[in-house]
Amino acid sequence: MPYPIESKLVIAVSSSALFDLSESNAVFENQGPKAYKEFQEANLNNVLKKGVAFPFIRRFLQINQRFKAELPVEVVLLSRNSAATGKRVFRSIKHYELDISRAAFVEGKSPYEYVPAFNASLFLSANEVDVQNAIDAGFPAGVVLPSKIVNDDGDDELRIAFDFDGVIADDEAEAIFKDGDLPEFHEYEVKKSAIPHQPGPLADLFKKLSSLQELEDREVERDRNYKRILRTAIVTARNAPAHERVITTLEDWGVSANEMFFLGGMVKERILTRLKPHMFFDDQRSHLKSDTGDIPMVHIPFGIANNSDLKHESAGDQLELVP
Repeated sequence: MPYPIESKLVIAVSSSALFDLSESNAVFENQGPKAYKEFQEANLNNVLKKGVAFPFIRRFLQINQRFKAELPVEVVLLSRNSAATGKRVFRSIKHYELDISRAAFVEGKSPYEYVPAFNASLFLSANEVDVQNAIDAGFPAGVVLPSKIVNDDGDDELRIAFDFDGVIADDEAEAIFKDGDLPEFHEYEVKKSAIPHQPGPLADLFKKLSSLQELEDREVERDRNYKRILRTAIVTARNAPAHERVITTLEDWGVSANEMFFLGGMVKERILTRLKPHMFFDDQRSHLKSDTGDIPMVHIPFGIANNSDLKHESAGDQLELVP
């Protein structure tokens, strides 16, 4: 019997993250909501192009094809559109054969307040205001940043990479490092190495992904040739001796990552271009860059790093925090 939605891993996604709505948005910005509605109606049967989050969402939904008895994941659409203008979005969903059936259309309002109603462990949107509203309300959310759309349909594996501080865990460590004192940060983290961090905005997502990996563990026990569909990675600028508290935290939560990278301030792109994640989550925009522009990246505007980013960006600077 399928899991009830309370037991599923649910991701909420906006139409602006799932599809390329640049043409539609230009009509809205330049001509207003009436022209936007008329444009969508006139193009009702024109399939929308894939957006930055599309490959991630498609692969995420394929987890249900591996576990048809449980159907452990679900994607819901949270949209600023009206139901009428949302018809084109659902026709595009049908065209691409995405198993998405639940939605909220709130006609011009921010849909973030419905994140907990759908039991979503993540809300992905290209609208920074909606995401910041969600984070401020204590809901898990991230801004999908512009990047090239990579259609790598060669296999079904879903690779998800996370920063640690301010994403999986809280921003306690970043608060210690805010003045750029690396020795003080290491001393603090060594002293606290046996004390787990408090959860960050994407802790629930990470924990539920770990539960899905337990389903895969059972399949491996049944069939040694089983090919895993899900891989997780933590890519953090921490290094030894600050690494131990990360491991302590994950062990306390009863979760783990398939791969962990302690980079000691190295540019994260050096790992990400090899790892090729379908989504990378970080709370610092200064880490969300790549020369090739083909790594899907999500900014989590949470905690002290976000406040520092805003302050430094307004001054035209770039902020680098080690945690």
